[in-house]
Amino acid sequence: MDLRKLKTLIDLVSDSNVSELEITEAEGKVRIVKSAPTPVAVVTSVAAPVAVAPAPAPAAASVSAAPAAEPELATGHTVKSPMVGTFYRSSSPGSKAFVEIGSQVKEGETICIIEAMKILNEIEADKTGTISQILAQNGQAVEYGAPLFVIE
Repeated sequence: MDLRKLKTLIDLVSDSNVSELEITEAEGKVRIVKSAPTPVAVVTSVAAPVAVAPAPAPAAASVSAAPAAEPELATGHTVKSPMVGTFYRSSSPGSKAFVEIGSQVKEGETICIIEAMKILNEIEADKTGTISQILAQNGQAVEYGAPLFVIE
């Protein structure tokens, strides 16, 4: 990973509510943890496919926002955004959406895409079930931890 890309990632973490970001690419693996005023990056060389791991919840920001959103949600498992970015229901503007309300999904099946820093990240269902609600609008900016879907 080149130095400019690494600097951009550090700036993104520094300016957001994300406390940790881990990216694995063919050239290696980068993990940025914000524990001090300035983020720290750890680069490891590993041959692996491109993937973005979800970051753990930030301390205070999402805790205060979550109780206000939950009463509106139906009972079931809520799939939350693992990153800040733009939510897309399909792989391209003219394509069919990955899932609709009533769609049966299996754990690991792609249910949407979140674009972050011009990288399209496929978001997978973390539970098997039926999509009962779609909580984000196509093309909408989403925050880390924002509810996207409800699976029953």
